[in-house]
Amino acid sequence: MFIHPSAEIEPGVVIGKDTRVWHLVHIRRDAHIGEGCILGRGVYIDARVQIGNHVKIQNYVSVYEGVTLEDGVFVGPYACFTNDLFPRAVNPDMTLKTADDWHITPTQVCQGASIGANATIICKVTIGRWAMVGAGSVVTHDVPDYGLVVGNPARLIGYVCACGHRHQNPQAAQNCEMCAAQG
Repeated sequence: MFIHPSAEIEPGVVIGKDTRVWHLVHIRRDAHIGEGCILGRGVYIDARVQIGNHVKIQNYVSVYEGVTLEDGVFVGPYACFTNDLFPRAVNPDMTLKTADDWHITPTQVCQGASIGANATIICKVTIGRWAMVGAGSVVTHDVPDYGLVVGNPARLIGYVCACGHRHQNPQAAQNCEMCAAQG
């Protein structure tokens, strides 16, 4: 395990073996980071976030409470996950919101999925196994297993296999000869 001296790790955080935490990372209380992960410069991991094994999170990504990243997920630089469907700084009476006023809405990113640089993931979605979100996309709906989505809002334009090659349908993506050859 490597934790850069400039990283801030709060109490109750669990970090798995062989994980690397780079410059200016902030991991909030009770977050769980799996084994063999890489957290790039300036990554923010909120309280109680769950991150699986072998996850790679590039520079300046924000992962907020309620987000779960399963094993093998890739998150490109500057991507952001939201966790509140109705964000406001104040209540209707103009009092500043406190932690008790927030309603965390979960998001699930399934095994092997990839999120492109500068993508925004609006909460309450599931990104399926081995799915791919294009750079700069805004995901507002669930993405199916092996789905390839791009745009704002993100739309399904095809399918990808585990090794990332495009296919016309999910069956072809699941039975990719190139993936089988890579073992």
